Parts: sequence; C-alpha cells; structure tokens
Amino acid sequence: MTDPDATAAETTNTQTSDTPGTPSPRLRTRVPLRWGDMDAYGHINNVEVIRLLEEARIRAFGAPANTGCPVGEPLSPLFNELPEGAQALVVEHRVRYLASLEYRDVPAEIDVWVTNLKGAGLTLAYEVRDGVNGARCVLAETQLAFLDTPTGRLLRLTAEQRERAAKFLADSPFRR
Repeated sequence: MTDPDATAAETTNTQTSDTPGTPSPRLRTRVPLRWGDMDAYGHINNVEVIRLLEEARIRAFGAPANTGCPVGEPLSPLFNELPEGAQALVVEHRVRYLASLEYRDVPAEIDVWVTNLKGAGLTLAYEVRDGVNGARCVLAETQLAFLDTPTGRLLRLTAEQRERAAKFLADSPFRR
C-alpha cells in the first residue's frame, strides 16, 4: 500500500533555472530507485531508466483519465484531463547516458519539461540527476501522441491543453 503523504513529498514544483532570477519551465520530480533496477554491472539498467522517465512523466503531468488509481495530484494535470478513452502513446524515446546512475536508497531527481508542441502530441524532455551528489546522469526526450481509442484517430490538443503545456516549454537538452 502506498502512503499518499510519502508520494506527495516525492514530487515538488521546484522550478530551477540556470540563470539566477529567471523562472524555469522544468518540473522537478523525485523517483525512488529499486534494488532490482540494477543490472550485473551494478548500475541502474537502461530499461529501468525508461521506467524512471515514465514515472517522472506521470508525477509531473498525471496519468490519462480513468487509468490506475492515482494517489496524489500531479504538478500540472495535463494528462489527467484527457477525455475518457484517450491514450498517451509513446512514439519515440531518445536517451543519452552521461554517467552511471548508481542504486541509492534516495530517489533520483528528474526534471521534466516540454520541448515541442504538435497538433496531436508533444515532446517531453528529462534530466536525471543522482539524488545524493546531483550529478547529471541521463538526458532524454519522449515524443507522445494522443489517440482516441474508440475511433482509432489521433486526438488533437485543445487550446487549453496547449496553453497549459506551453508554460513548460523550453529547449531540448540535445540542442545544447
């Protein structure tokens, strides 16, 4: 059983910026690492890194409506407000490993933000940092498309969804 207070404490709306005094569109999440996430080399396995990205995405923007039993509110409920029957489908992942993410009994810090808005989807970026020393370990992007399951058609973002997502718009970590 998950403690709602513990889950809420793992997600913060700390929006940090590289430039002092400038607000950042990044949402900071904290995602626990599991002992079983390690591979034979002693660091978090690349498949589990993708799971960490998914957890950060859900903590930041929520799960599609009527999926699972949410415990806490996301930082910005962009996906919670998709119509019933809508799915957020992964179109593509791009991952760059900068350093090994070692297992620790403290959560990894993962910043999430939007890098691209399209008619029926968006691209999210991530920066994964070691929860102890703050070392940058992973940069990633996930392109998502929204599908209306009953009709099998792409679901366009509403003006309100685009406006909400635009608050978190910034450059791709791969354009630096």
